[in-house]
Amino acid sequence: MQVVSISSLKGGVGKTSVTLGLASAALAAGIPTLVVDLDPHADATTGLGVRPSGQTDIGRLLKNARRGDLAANTVPSGWVSTAAKAAGAARTLDVAMGSAYSGIYDRPDLGRRDQQRLSRLLSRVGGYGLVLIDCPPSLNGLTRMAWTASNRVLLVAEPSLFSVAGTERTMRALELFRREFAPELQTAGIVANRVRSASHEHAFRLGEMQQMFGDLLLSPTIPEQANWQQIQGAAYSVHHWPGEPAQQAAGYFDELLRSVTDSGRLRSRAARR
Repeated sequence: MQVVSISSLKGGVGKTSVTLGLASAALAAGIPTLVVDLDPHADATTGLGVRPSGQTDIGRLLKNARRGDLAANTVPSGWVSTAAKAAGAARTLDVAMGSAYSGIYDRPDLGRRDQQRLSRLLSRVGGYGLVLIDCPPSLNGLTRMAWTASNRVLLVAEPSLFSVAGTERTMRALELFRREFAPELQTAGIVANRVRSASHEHAFRLGEMQQMFGDLLLSPTIPEQANWQQIQGAAYSVHHWPGEPAQQAAGYFDELLRSVTDSGRLRSRAARR
């Protein structure tokens, strides 16, 4: 089971959108996937079309991590029935629901034992090939929990000055965290999101990112899409949204998922770092 945290220390870069795009690609590929919505805003839960029926949210499960039953409290994404109908076969995309309650752990002084809470919950879960963790845009307790539980961290950035600077800070923070707490944790790479091909500033910043991060900068970049808010607002998978622009976006996320889950490339990147 591959556990990937989707992270950024800067808000507003489309981290949750990338999480949803990867979840859509995994669903289309038939990879049994669990999305853990660790952001207290719970936007991934909303975007995945979750309809709970008495299940416990991730914040309260974290509070009772020793006995909490994550497997019994996941909720199928509303995307699943559409995907199964299109594929003519069963599909699995489950969600550990986010809530504001998880914010009680999003503090900078979280101890080492508390950082293990999500790891304990996930250690009792099986049947998934992929776990995607949508992290809040900070390096407080929830992100540290996610990184502790993960094999890999995918960083999301926009090609803008502040976002590139934030990504560099995140890389430094990740390296320090790896040395102190998680020596096996790998950097899955950096995805440039919301790229405008006609923008000279974006072209310049992409070149800057290539110089700074080398082959950690993943291909493809994800272009800005005019109807992305409409797709998310309808709580729909991009792979099953009609129209050529959505299908192009789906193809980008298919390729990105292959990049993120390519173990050989990840090991070679880690060795070069």
